[in-house]
Order: sequence, then C-alpha cells, then structure tokens
Amino acid sequence: MIFRKFIAATILGVTVSGCASIETATRGATMDTVASLNQMAPVPETQAEAAQELPSYDVTDIRVSVPKSLKVSEANRFYPGGDIVWREDAPGDRHAQVQAIVENALRQGVERMERGAVPVLLDVEVTRFHALSEKTRYSVGGVHAIQFNIVLRNPETGVAYGPPHFVKADFRGFGGQTAIAAEARGITQKYRITERLAHVIQAELSGEGGYQATNLGFIGALNQL
Repeated sequence: MIFRKFIAATILGVTVSGCASIETATRGATMDTVASLNQMAPVPETQAEAAQELPSYDVTDIRVSVPKSLKVSEANRFYPGGDIVWREDAPGDRHAQVQAIVENALRQGVERMERGAVPVLLDVEVTRFHALSEKTRYSVGGVHAIQFNIVLRNPETGVAYGPPHFVKADFRGFGGQTAIAAEARGITQKYRITERLAHVIQAELSGEGGYQATNLGFIGALNQL
C-alpha cells in the first residue's frame, strides 16, 4: 500500500495548484491534466487525503530489461549459483529468454485488467530469475525466485512517478513426480512463472496492499542473498 499511496500522492501533487476544476481522464490524458481519479469525488484538501485515493492505471506500454551484469549459471546442482537459472528453453541467450518470459507474463496480467484512468509506462528491471535446475526439478523441488524493480512513468515524458519499487515474486516449484505429472498436463515451469507474474502485476497495480511475498523458509532466505 505504501508504494501505491506514494504514487497517488506524487500524481496528485502536481495538480494541487490547479484543483479548482476537474477534467475527465482519457487514455490520451497526461498526469498534468488528472486533477482527480474520480470526477464525482470531492478534491482532496491535503496530500494525506490525496494519498488515500489510490490511482487506477492504464498501462500504455511495458519495458523489461535484464541487465547483462546478471550472472547466468548452467550448473546442474541442487542450488546453482548465479542470478539467472533457466533450463526449459534451448541453450542460448538466457538474458533474452528471461526478458521474453517476463514481458509476456506482465502483458498477460495487464490485459486481464480493466483499463484505468491514469496512463502509465511500466518500466521493469529484472534483478533475479532463478528457476530450478534439472537436478532440483526432478527430485526435491525448490523455489522459483523471480525478483524485479518496477517504476511507473509518464508515457509522454518518461518522468518517473517515484523511486523503483522492489517486487519479490518467489514461489515454490514442483519437484519429483509432482513436476513430471504437471509437465504431462502442460504445466511447465514457464507456464507457472507466467501465471504467477501475471497475478503479481495485477496485485501491484490494483490491490491496495500490493503483492505480498510468501514466506518460503530457508530456501527463500537464500534467494535474498
């Protein structure tokens, strides 16, 4: 909730001097013309009140970056080191593969949402994409550690509406016979990661509390390092 309130206060803060009138929000509107996110509601008198009115977003575009500084591990160990561990695609540019997975997942999540009032550009930088090695996948299972920073920007100017917001989208990965049975039904690691990230972005953009990471115990703590 803190992140969304901060963004709400930032958006509405730029219109404090022009709050006497309220304009209808449209897809092409800029933040400078959005005096209120609900044109039937009274204009907030203070920044504190403004922060309570959480904005609804119209995501005009999504940009996902996977820095080359993230280390890729191809080691087939229970817990391979590195920032990127991904095996379901053929060997190749893992950074590009991760970028495609994350971008596709976020777009699916956004497309499932109702279009909101405030147009934004979604800027995402992946900081960790640690799926399961073959050894872990077909034995004990583990944690899919998917983490990134998100920034909402004005789509016309590129100006950020606040500092980067860290999102930890980790969740448990199937192992052993459970993983094999899931794959037989088409429920692959990529499928589950895509569905999880679609859910996460919906929670971040529409839920007052944002996405709440699951406590995954010791393995989850390892993925914080």
